[in-house]
Amino acid sequence: MIGVVDAQTIVDAVGLGAVYALMAVGIGLVFGVLRLVNFAYGQLIMAGAYALAFSSDQDWPVLPGILLCFAAVLGLSFALERLVFRPLRMHSEAVMLVTTFAIAFVLQNIALVIDVRDGTIGEAAVSIAGVTLPGDSGSINQAFSLWGLDVRRITVIAIVVAAAWLAGLALLLGRTTIGLQMRAAATDFRTARLLGVKANAVIGFAVMLSGAIAATVAVLLTVQSPLVSPDFALRETIVVLVGVVVGGIDRLWTATLGGFAIGFATGLLAGALPTDKTVYLPAAVFALVVVVLLIRPAGLFSRRGSAAAERV
Repeated sequence: MIGVVDAQTIVDAVGLGAVYALMAVGIGLVFGVLRLVNFAYGQLIMAGAYALAFSSDQDWPVLPGILLCFAAVLGLSFALERLVFRPLRMHSEAVMLVTTFAIAFVLQNIALVIDVRDGTIGEAAVSIAGVTLPGDSGSINQAFSLWGLDVRRITVIAIVVAAAWLAGLALLLGRTTIGLQMRAAATDFRTARLLGVKANAVIGFAVMLSGAIAATVAVLLTVQSPLVSPDFALRETIVVLVGVVVGGIDRLWTATLGGFAIGFATGLLAGALPTDKTVYLPAAVFALVVVVLLIRPAGLFSRRGSAAAERV
């Protein structure tokens, strides 16, 4: 039996939707310029989470640990763009898609080999989960009371960070030269190159920007789930990929709305289902996705009858 959705559940669902929206932006940026659905995106987040766990194990302060997280994810993003995406750019989308599958499994197994060196699977990022805000004795993973609701500090932080990222991206895409070039490349890459857009610069920038978002998500998810394992963020990535399709993968902002929508719906269903029925949550979410796609195959937020002209 489904329970009543209360304000507490809605607040938690908004926080989850904000994190999923960020992941959708990162996936959508690469798709916009490369026409590539990067299935290895979750492994970028995992790499950042392992960097946080490593810094925690070495008793590093939180800030250097976060910097190491960003360095690891950005370094891996740069390597993937130069060594994989760029050489395969002229091949079919199917070849690139299968390649990202292979990369995802390779990175996951590398993490497994490194992780089990001590005979156990899973590394704890204790320091990032226990960090406190200035002037506050409680950790950012604890809750505070707001109008009778127990709101986790990390939920508020996730919403603020996601809003800041989206606002910054809107300004970058609409007001800067590189942003306009990304939009032009997303609309028609061949014509954009004829008009002087440098493909390597635009694609490289999009991949690195997507990596920075992945590092941000790694920090947010690691605070909420400090135990890092080789399948860290894998489930979230699959759900977000589905959300991107539901929202409308051909445009960045509809894909972002799709990521938020599926995160929000997941949070609502998780709060509404009884504890002993939450095992059916993935089935309920994907059943809802099927219904949406049957009604709106082009995407929930796509305009009826409109062509997919601008994708970023």
